[in-house]
Amino acid sequence: MKRLPMYLHRDKGELWLTENERENLKLSYRIRQVVFEETSPFQHVMILDSYDFGRMLVLDGIVQTTSADGYIYNEMIVHVPLAYHPRPRRVLIIGGGDCGAAREACKHPHVEQIDMVEIDERVVEACKTYLPEVSGNLSDPRVRFLFTDGVRYARQPEGLYDVIIVDSSDPIGPAEQLFEQSFYQHLYRALKDDGMMVCQSQSPIFHAEVMQQTYARMSSVYPHVHMYTAVVPTYPGGLWSFTIGAKQPLAARPRNRFDLETKYVNQEILTGCFQLPQFLKQMINTVETVAI
Repeated sequence: MKRLPMYLHRDKGELWLTENERENLKLSYRIRQVVFEETSPFQHVMILDSYDFGRMLVLDGIVQTTSADGYIYNEMIVHVPLAYHPRPRRVLIIGGGDCGAAREACKHPHVEQIDMVEIDERVVEACKTYLPEVSGNLSDPRVRFLFTDGVRYARQPEGLYDVIIVDSSDPIGPAEQLFEQSFYQHLYRALKDDGMMVCQSQSPIFHAEVMQQTYARMSSVYPHVHMYTAVVPTYPGGLWSFTIGAKQPLAARPRNRFDLETKYVNQEILTGCFQLPQFLKQMINTVETVAI
């Protein structure tokens, strides 16, 4: 019998994934079967079929996206900046190995090129094969896959991109560099004069310090910084934050009426997602006290 990965265990004959989110919190998912498993040169990669969330991508024991709710995160991290940028033609995605963000960006007909920089080619291959609900088996010719280190790549271009999307995992291990101030500075240089970047900035409930630090570091680089939120059920706490850094002031509303085929984002979401609850307003209003 094949030995189970350390993140999986059996309880009364049933298979469970237990995600160690933090010292005092564990999340467990009942699993139908292991669809794909491999240790790549960078991480342990699994596609699991769960009872409540369908197929899910799991990296080093942490759930990254699922077929049940992955569209929420991917639509929000992509359509908000692309709807507010006046002329998004060239897009850079750093991370996003599940291909969900690139898939959403392809829905914008005026986008001419999408450079997707992902360090782990095996994640992309696994998701295109075994997680089509998220990846859509992405094959759009506008997408150029670059399997390299995103931090290193960000140092190269200058004034090249309209929108940069940082679709990173949690700030642990290699992904920690994607939350550094120096990284945001490189992205600023890679953007055109009216460019903007967006990143996921973690849970305001369980990762408040990371969220505030991200906002503070981006505010030290970009003249215009805005936070917005969405609820993603599989992410700890549900409520999730995203932060935009822009070189020019953000428009009061999206440039055009939003009419793309989506499951979560619509015109009202695009305009309302920047309305923050009071506790979150207070948290970002105190970012000057957070060490950069």
